Amino acid sequence: MPESFPMMTDPWFYAAAFPAVLITGMSKGGFGPGTSLIALPLLALVLPPIQAAAIMLPVLCAMDLAGLWGFRGKWDRRNMKIILAGAMIGIAIGTATAGYVSDRGVQVIVGAVAVAFALQKWLKRGPEVPTQPNTLKGLFWSACSGFTSFIAHAGGPPLQVYLLPQRLDKTIFVGTTVIFFAVVNYVKLIPYWWLGQFAPGNLATSAVLVPVAVGGVYLGMWLHHKMSDVLFYRIVYVFVFIVGLKLLYDGFGLKLL
Repeated sequence: MPESFPMMTDPWFYAAAFPAVLITGMSKGGFGPGTSLIALPLLALVLPPIQAAAIMLPVLCAMDLAGLWGFRGKWDRRNMKIILAGAMIGIAIGTATAGYVSDRGVQVIVGAVAVAFALQKWLKRGPEVPTQPNTLKGLFWSACSGFTSFIAHAGGPPLQVYLLPQRLDKTIFVGTTVIFFAVVNYVKLIPYWWLGQFAPGNLATSAVLVPVAVGGVYLGMWLHHKMSDVLFYRIVYVFVFIVGLKLLYDGFGLKLL
């Protein structure tokens, strides 16, 4: 039976939730991709982590709908065929192994990959040649993304390791990631429902946060179109590095927030 969570009425919860959801929405809209990772740590200050994740998932799904509309038709079809297949593999592995895998272990691995990826980009000498879509690499990294998204809500860095070196147009890059994570999040609704996390109180709390979330998405879209491709990719690599450090700190049992 689902646990009976009451709707949140604590003002401290909303003091943490509103900025977390707004920043996440802006990230979904293409401004500061990767910053959405701070949402769960902020909510975990005032809620048990599992309940925080359950409240955020419907909010993320609402953001995904806004993002799908805002970036409709603006995505890379060749990459999408590869990475959606990989995501399903990763989610299936995550579902099968959820009871045996350590969240912290996953955070350390993903954090190390993200930090190393950003450092390799910054320390590499010579001109950068964009890569091309690759089936094996795409399946591997998107499966990692589906798995880490399911286990530790940290699916961004593995997917970025695959997509960023391709130097896609910034809008195509964001549109591709929006569709990818929309599919991942909606698939994750099934096991979350099965685990009994969608109690009426959690869903009511999610509903209060949805307008802030959707507003954040459209604010992020507006800011996204104000940036050049060069500035966009510089910002993304910085956030990949910061997210990697955050995951390492959490994985080793420390807390930045």
